[in-house]
Amino acid sequence: MFLLLPRLMQRMKHIILSLVFLFSAISCAQNNNSNSYQVTSIGFYNVENLFDTINTPDVNDEDFTPKGLNKWDSKKYIEKLDRLAEVISLIGIDHTPDGPAVLGLAEVENKNVVYDLTQHARIKSRGYQIVHYDSPDKRGIDVALIYQPKYFKVESSSTHTLTIPEKDDFFTRDMLLVSGKFMGERTHFIVAHWPSRRGGEKRSSPLREAAGLLAKSIIDSITLAEGENAKVIFMGDLNDDPVNKSVRLNMNSKGNTAQVVTGSMFNPFEELYKKGIGSLAWQDTWNLFDQILMTPAYVLNQSGFYFHKAFVFNKAFLTQKDGRFKGYPWRSFAGGSYLAGYSDHFPTFILLKKKVEN
Repeated sequence: MFLLLPRLMQRMKHIILSLVFLFSAISCAQNNNSNSYQVTSIGFYNVENLFDTINTPDVNDEDFTPKGLNKWDSKKYIEKLDRLAEVISLIGIDHTPDGPAVLGLAEVENKNVVYDLTQHARIKSRGYQIVHYDSPDKRGIDVALIYQPKYFKVESSSTHTLTIPEKDDFFTRDMLLVSGKFMGERTHFIVAHWPSRRGGEKRSSPLREAAGLLAKSIIDSITLAEGENAKVIFMGDLNDDPVNKSVRLNMNSKGNTAQVVTGSMFNPFEELYKKGIGSLAWQDTWNLFDQILMTPAYVLNQSGFYFHKAFVFNKAFLTQKDGRFKGYPWRSFAGGSYLAGYSDHFPTFILLKKKVEN
């Protein structure tokens, strides 16, 4: 019995020490988690031909009229608005209950259709405000920015036109620049819809390469004026993937945070693309044209809001359930037929977070 006592005492000592280490670890974890984070989302959505039913002079919108090719009437228009509002109401709400604080839009005909969308019952309570300009695009489609004023206060906005030397008949969507205070931080948002691949990817690539250079020049002018910590978020349907020259080379984008340096852009959607994740499909191939890039200030330091995660919002209800386009984004039209879907693109969004001291 006396021989067992030292062993028992030694064992009790180990147990006590183990409990001390355990409680120390718990206390340390609680201290490390004493900081909470504020999370917000920024999104982009090509809404696929959000037209009203009115024939606008000098614009090729005749197909989207009651007597046009698409028989575009009030019933279809209202259904389209309902579909889009449903999507916007759900983007990112698993992370941020208010949904996108700022959302870029492509393929909207005018400010009126954007207003009708923001007034839909599904999202009206968010109070989205609108920044929109008419573009020189021959079809009359533009980009726009909607935002919740409790998160973003607009101070200025402007548009930037892409011109191609010796192509006086070339017209495309302007790039929209909106600047202001995002949760108190000086922030710039650029919304773009680059030239399409009509005529073939290779043949049309110089147009998008020129768009990439224009986008980078806008961003560079901001960083020159405000310094290397300027916060710029660029979003759009680029009609190119993250690895194409227009994006990777002309915008100097990096898909890995470790590669980001002053003067470059961080593109979190490159990693998603390499995993086979896309925002639209064509001939059984996925592309990720809908991207959100940002200046190094969002990844090189954690002062204020910084990048957290990127997503393609590709929920099952947004996909075609059967037929030739099964598994593709459930679009409004295909081959001249009305499919009563949402859009031929999935939305994309990013999460930003900011440390909040308790």
